[in-house]
Amino acid sequence: MFKKILIANRGEIALRVIRTCKEMGIKTVAVYSTADADSLHVKFADEAVCIGPPPSNLSYLKVSNIISAAEITNADAIHPGYGFLSENADFSRICGEHDIKFIGASPDMIAKMGDKATAKETMKAAGVPCVPGSDGIIADFDDCKKIALETGYPVMLKATAGGGGKGMRAVWKEEDLLAAWESARQESKAAFGNDDMYMEKLIEEPRHIEIQVVGDSYGKACHLSERDCSVQRRHQKLTEEVPSPFMTKKLRKDMGEAAVKAAEFIKYEGAGTVEFLVDKHRNFYFMEMNTRIQVEHPITEQVIDFDLIREQILVAAGVKISGKNYEPTLHSIECRINAEDPYHDFRPSPGKITTLHAPGGHGVRLDTHVYAGYSIPPNYDSMIAKLITTARTRQEAIDKMKRALDEFVIEGIKTTIPFHRQLMDHPDYVAGNYTTAFMNDFVMDPEK
Repeated sequence: MFKKILIANRGEIALRVIRTCKEMGIKTVAVYSTADADSLHVKFADEAVCIGPPPSNLSYLKVSNIISAAEITNADAIHPGYGFLSENADFSRICGEHDIKFIGASPDMIAKMGDKATAKETMKAAGVPCVPGSDGIIADFDDCKKIALETGYPVMLKATAGGGGKGMRAVWKEEDLLAAWESARQESKAAFGNDDMYMEKLIEEPRHIEIQVVGDSYGKACHLSERDCSVQRRHQKLTEEVPSPFMTKKLRKDMGEAAVKAAEFIKYEGAGTVEFLVDKHRNFYFMEMNTRIQVEHPITEQVIDFDLIREQILVAAGVKISGKNYEPTLHSIECRINAEDPYHDFRPSPGKITTLHAPGGHGVRLDTHVYAGYSIPPNYDSMIAKLITTARTRQEAIDKMKRALDEFVIEGIKTTIPFHRQLMDHPDYVAGNYTTAFMNDFVMDPEK
């Protein structure tokens, strides 16, 4: 087992990893930029190393600084969390070259699944259902126009190096294709330095449902049920739940088997997520695979009583998984609390938290790195907390979430707590009747 793990991340996910390491008797090293010196993950780690100024490219994304921090502290493993370098094949490779275990996927695995066009071809070969569309990268606009006609409108243009909704365009008719092609390529080039595009059939009334998987170094994989991530704004998830209100026993069985088949086909090692689009007829199609832990992993942990971070560490240390597939025995909902103003188009709201009162009680979990007096830097993702409620039924989990949100007080900045509170009362959400287009018609009530 590892003696010391460096967490190459910040905020609540770094603190989450530190807590499990402490329970396992493993020493921890936090890294931080000068903007994060007062974060709880820095205070709770056994050691902490400053790796640079606030800009990510000079700190959390600077591989040489992180490797140096691991070497001077004698860390024998690095946990990347999510975001930043968690799906960077070069970083995974460099860790290996320095005899530091990367707690995540291999460089080859990250490269194979990180490029969406390659991932789709791999999944087709594995026999996993995929959305109809282009076979790999689109050569030019003439090719784009031909594929769109063969696929049938509406279609979705996607950047192969995409993420966070960048480089994606829905196209409903041929006359809009050229403008979408040009703008998507420009956005992808600016965001990722790569303007390669591929195309998929646009799935109407889709649900975004993902399957959590874990694979070991012996070729065995298992799934740990699904998460419904359909409530999104600009392709960014706002809230997630498990089980999905759209799920049936047959659909879970079929999607679970497909996800395990995908993981075992590529000999996947570590915790990962196979993401699917599910249409209104419950046909499901592979969308992408995230070769890391997900933001929303706590709801899976809650409904099956399972520590996914612990499992990541064990698998990285060469321990075999049980191979058991899991089904949810409870219902869990996660609300991402962001430092944003939901009454003004979710405008970012960094600044100093003057007051914080955390909710508590049975079935309430709060993952956060902030506290009263903490200043939220403007340099990073705006998520400052994850509020999770768990109960025997979906309605009980919603009622518990409403109570917890009412208790949750953060002053000094704007947060998305009011949005989530209104969401929990929305008739379609309460009925479980929502798709990825749910937020298109959602309007905040200024009186609440």
